[in-house]
Amino acid sequence: MHEFQLSSAAQQWVNVVLIWVGFGTLAGLLARVLVPGREPAGAAGTIVIGILGSTAGPFALTYLLKRPDFNPISPVGFLAAIAGAFVLLIGYRLLLAMRRPQEAEEEE
Repeated sequence: MHEFQLSSAAQQWVNVVLIWVGFGTLAGLLARVLVPGREPAGAAGTIVIGILGSTAGPFALTYLLKRPDFNPISPVGFLAAIAGAFVLLIGYRLLLAMRRPQEAEEEE
């Protein structure tokens, strides 16, 4: 049986994606712990928000610090990822809260 082989560049991209998925999942779960209440998006939504936050948080920190050599996979990057996921989670919940009164008015 043949073993599936990837080129070294493809293997590096797979590793990077898996690291960001794991990093984002942890950031999303920790942000979810910081924001109490029922999560309308469920587990998959928490993971997606975490992955987006783990990208947006370190990107915003890099922009604010104006340091192109900032490593997002670091303790400071992890805190930025949690903060990014936290902000996205709060924004998502505010967006849902604003939509619910409009939906209730349309039903009447």
